[in-house]
Amino acid sequence: MILLTLLQSPVSQYVSQHPVVATAGTPAPRTELITMTDDYLWFEGLPFPVIGYSYEVLKEAGSQFVIKDEDTVLVTYPKSGTNWLVEILCLIHSHGDTKWIQSVPTWERSPWIETDEGYKLLNEREGPRLMSSHLPFHLFPKSLFTSKAKVIYIMRNPKDVLVSGYYHWTMAKLCKQPESLEQYFQWFMQGNGEYGHYYPKSI
Repeated sequence: MILLTLLQSPVSQYVSQHPVVATAGTPAPRTELITMTDDYLWFEGLPFPVIGYSYEVLKEAGSQFVIKDEDTVLVTYPKSGTNWLVEILCLIHSHGDTKWIQSVPTWERSPWIETDEGYKLLNEREGPRLMSSHLPFHLFPKSLFTSKAKVIYIMRNPKDVLVSGYYHWTMAKLCKQPESLEQYFQWFMQGNGEYGHYYPKSI
Protein backbone atom coordinates (compact mmCIF):
# COMPACT_ATOMS: atom_id res chain seq x y z
CA MET A 1 0.00 0.00 0.00
CA ILE A 2 1.26 3.47 -0.89
CA LEU A 3 0.48 6.43 1.33
CA LEU A 4 0.60 9.91 -0.15
CA THR A 5 -0.02 13.03 1.91
CA LEU A 6 -0.96 16.35 0.35
CA LEU A 7 -0.28 19.02 2.95
CA GLN A 8 -0.99 21.95 0.70
CA SER A 9 -2.55 22.09 -2.71
CA PRO A 10 -4.79 24.62 -4.45
CA VAL A 11 -8.46 24.00 -4.92
CA SER A 12 -8.59 22.28 -8.29
CA GLN A 13 -10.92 23.30 -11.07
CA TYR A 14 -14.24 21.53 -10.67
CA VAL A 15 -14.46 18.47 -12.85
CA SER A 16 -17.74 16.61 -12.84
CA GLN A 17 -17.04 13.04 -11.78
CA HIS A 18 -20.59 11.77 -11.75
CA PRO A 19 -23.04 11.99 -14.65
CA VAL A 20 -26.13 13.96 -13.71
CA VAL A 21 -28.69 11.19 -13.63
CA ALA A 22 -31.38 11.36 -10.99
CA THR A 23 -31.61 8.39 -8.65
CA ALA A 24 -34.75 6.32 -8.53
CA GLY A 25 -36.93 6.05 -5.44
CA THR A 26 -36.14 4.00 -2.37
CA PRO A 27 -36.17 0.27 -3.09
CA ALA A 28 -38.38 -1.99 -1.01
CA PRO A 29 -35.84 -4.45 0.46
CA ARG A 30 -33.80 -3.49 3.53
CA THR A 31 -35.31 -0.01 3.72
CA GLU A 32 -33.98 0.32 7.26
CA LEU A 33 -30.51 0.79 5.76
CA ILE A 34 -31.37 3.56 3.34
CA THR A 35 -33.38 6.75 3.33
CA MET A 36 -33.84 8.92 0.27
CA THR A 37 -34.31 12.60 1.04
CA ASP A 38 -33.87 15.80 -0.92
CA ASP A 39 -30.52 16.20 0.82
CA TYR A 40 -28.68 12.85 0.92
CA LEU A 41 -28.91 9.22 -0.01
CA TRP A 42 -28.28 7.45 3.32
CA PHE A 43 -26.66 4.00 3.16
CA GLU A 44 -25.48 2.05 6.20
CA GLY A 45 -25.65 5.22 8.26
CA LEU A 46 -23.52 7.30 5.89
CA PRO A 47 -24.65 10.20 3.67
CA PHE A 48 -23.99 10.01 -0.09
CA PRO A 49 -24.91 12.47 -2.87
CA VAL A 50 -28.39 11.93 -4.28
CA ILE A 51 -27.28 12.16 -7.92
CA GLY A 52 -25.37 9.31 -9.56
CA TYR A 53 -25.64 6.91 -6.61
CA SER A 54 -28.09 4.14 -5.78
CA TYR A 55 -28.76 1.64 -3.02
CA GLU A 56 -28.28 -1.31 -5.39
CA VAL A 57 -24.82 -0.26 -6.56
CA LEU A 58 -23.56 0.67 -3.09
CA LYS A 59 -24.68 -2.71 -1.76
CA GLU A 60 -23.39 -4.72 -4.71
CA ALA A 61 -20.05 -2.89 -4.86
CA GLY A 62 -19.24 -3.91 -1.32
CA SER A 63 -20.38 -7.51 -1.51
CA GLN A 64 -19.94 -8.65 -5.11
CA PHE A 65 -17.53 -6.41 -7.03
CA VAL A 66 -14.33 -8.29 -7.88
CA ILE A 67 -11.06 -6.38 -7.60
CA LYS A 68 -8.40 -8.27 -9.56
CA ASP A 69 -4.71 -8.72 -8.85
CA GLU A 70 -3.68 -6.48 -11.74
CA ASP A 71 -5.94 -3.55 -10.72
CA THR A 72 -4.83 -0.27 -9.16
CA VAL A 73 -7.18 1.30 -6.62
CA LEU A 74 -7.04 4.94 -5.49
CA VAL A 75 -8.67 5.43 -2.09
CA THR A 76 -9.31 8.92 -0.74
CA TYR A 77 -11.63 10.98 1.36
CA PRO A 78 -13.49 13.42 -0.94
CA LYS A 79 -11.47 16.48 -2.02
CA SER A 80 -8.13 14.97 -1.02
CA GLY A 81 -6.46 15.03 -4.43
CA THR A 82 -7.97 12.10 -6.33
CA ASN A 83 -8.08 13.82 -9.71
CA TRP A 84 -4.55 15.13 -9.24
CA LEU A 85 -3.29 11.60 -8.66
CA VAL A 86 -5.34 10.16 -11.55
CA GLU A 87 -3.62 12.60 -13.90
CA ILE A 88 -0.18 11.54 -12.66
CA LEU A 89 -0.92 7.81 -12.95
CA CYS A 90 -2.43 8.21 -16.41
CA LEU A 91 0.65 10.10 -17.59
CA ILE A 92 2.84 7.29 -16.25
CA HIS A 93 0.64 4.72 -17.99
CA SER A 94 0.80 6.59 -21.31
CA HIS A 95 4.56 7.32 -20.97
CA GLY A 96 3.89 11.05 -20.91
CA ASP A 97 1.60 11.12 -23.95
CA THR A 98 -1.24 13.54 -23.11
CA LYS A 99 -3.65 12.48 -25.90
CA TRP A 100 -5.51 10.00 -23.69
CA ILE A 101 -5.83 12.47 -20.82
CA GLN A 102 -7.03 15.27 -23.09
CA SER A 103 -9.61 13.11 -24.86
CA VAL A 104 -11.08 10.96 -22.07
CA PRO A 105 -12.67 12.46 -18.92
CA THR A 106 -11.22 11.66 -15.49
CA TRP A 107 -14.24 9.69 -14.28
CA GLU A 108 -13.97 7.40 -17.32
CA ARG A 109 -10.20 6.80 -17.03
CA SER A 110 -10.51 5.97 -13.32
CA PRO A 111 -14.19 5.25 -12.57
CA TRP A 112 -15.56 5.52 -9.04
CA ILE A 113 -16.50 2.06 -7.77
CA GLU A 114 -19.50 3.29 -5.80
CA THR A 115 -21.19 5.44 -8.47
CA ASP A 116 -23.79 4.02 -10.83
CA GLU A 117 -21.88 4.93 -13.99
CA GLY A 118 -18.45 4.05 -12.60
CA TYR A 119 -19.58 0.63 -11.41
CA LYS A 120 -21.00 -0.13 -14.85
CA LEU A 121 -17.81 0.97 -16.62
CA LEU A 122 -15.58 -1.12 -14.36
CA ASN A 123 -17.67 -4.24 -14.81
CA GLU A 124 -17.40 -3.88 -18.59
CA ARG A 125 -13.66 -3.20 -18.58
CA GLU A 126 -11.01 -5.86 -19.24
CA GLY A 127 -7.33 -5.94 -18.37
CA PRO A 128 -5.61 -3.90 -15.66
CA ARG A 129 -8.06 -1.31 -14.39
CA LEU A 130 -7.48 2.00 -12.66
CA MET A 131 -10.31 2.83 -10.27
CA SER A 132 -11.11 5.38 -7.59
CA SER A 133 -13.18 5.26 -4.43
CA HIS A 134 -14.15 7.37 -1.45
CA LEU A 135 -15.73 4.42 0.35
CA PRO A 136 -14.73 3.90 3.99
CA PHE A 137 -13.02 0.67 5.02
CA HIS A 138 -16.12 -1.19 6.20
CA LEU A 139 -18.06 -0.56 2.95
CA PHE A 140 -15.18 -1.34 0.60
CA PRO A 141 -15.39 -4.31 -1.81
CA LYS A 142 -14.52 -7.41 0.22
CA SER A 143 -12.57 -8.83 -2.73
CA LEU A 144 -9.83 -6.25 -2.18
CA PHE A 145 -8.66 -7.98 0.97
CA THR A 146 -7.89 -11.24 -0.84
CA SER A 147 -6.41 -9.70 -3.98
CA LYS A 148 -2.90 -8.51 -4.79
CA ALA A 149 -4.16 -5.26 -6.29
CA LYS A 150 -2.09 -2.11 -5.78
CA VAL A 151 -3.75 0.33 -3.40
CA ILE A 152 -2.80 4.00 -3.21
CA TYR A 153 -4.25 5.78 -0.20
CA ILE A 154 -3.93 9.54 -0.39
CA MET A 155 -4.46 11.99 2.46
CA ARG A 156 -4.64 15.76 2.53
CA ASN A 157 -4.48 18.33 5.29
CA PRO A 158 -8.03 18.35 6.76
CA LYS A 159 -8.13 22.17 6.66
CA ASP A 160 -7.65 22.06 2.88
CA VAL A 161 -10.15 19.20 2.55
CA LEU A 162 -12.69 21.26 4.47
CA VAL A 163 -12.30 24.41 2.38
CA SER A 164 -12.16 22.53 -0.94
CA GLY A 165 -15.16 20.41 0.08
CA TYR A 166 -17.22 23.46 0.98
CA TYR A 167 -16.73 25.08 -2.42
CA HIS A 168 -17.03 21.80 -4.33
CA TRP A 169 -20.31 20.63 -2.80
CA THR A 170 -21.77 24.15 -2.94
CA MET A 171 -21.00 24.38 -6.65
CA ALA A 172 -21.83 20.79 -7.57
CA LYS A 173 -25.28 20.88 -5.93
CA LEU A 174 -25.35 17.08 -5.65
CA CYS A 175 -26.57 17.03 -2.06
CA LYS A 176 -27.46 19.16 0.95
CA GLN A 177 -26.14 22.70 0.70
CA PRO A 178 -24.50 24.41 3.69
CA GLU A 179 -25.65 27.92 4.49
CA SER A 180 -22.12 29.03 5.32
CA LEU A 181 -18.55 27.83 5.73
CA GLU A 182 -19.12 27.86 9.48
CA GLN A 183 -22.04 25.44 9.12
CA TYR A 184 -20.05 23.18 6.83
CA PHE A 185 -17.24 23.20 9.40
CA GLN A 186 -19.68 21.85 11.98
CA TRP A 187 -20.88 19.13 9.59
CA PHE A 188 -17.29 18.20 8.81
CA MET A 189 -16.29 17.92 12.48
CA GLN A 190 -19.39 15.89 13.32
CA GLY A 191 -19.02 13.54 10.34
CA ASN A 192 -22.36 14.63 8.90
CA GLY A 193 -21.10 15.53 5.44
CA GLU A 194 -20.73 13.48 2.29
CA TYR A 195 -19.22 10.03 2.97
CA GLY A 196 -19.24 10.61 6.70
CA HIS A 197 -16.33 11.27 9.03
CA TYR A 198 -12.89 12.38 7.84
CA TYR A 199 -11.21 11.03 10.94
CA PRO A 200 -10.79 7.24 11.32
CA LYS A 201 -13.34 5.61 13.58
CA SER A 202 -13.52 2.07 14.87
CA ILE A 203 -16.19 -0.05 13.18
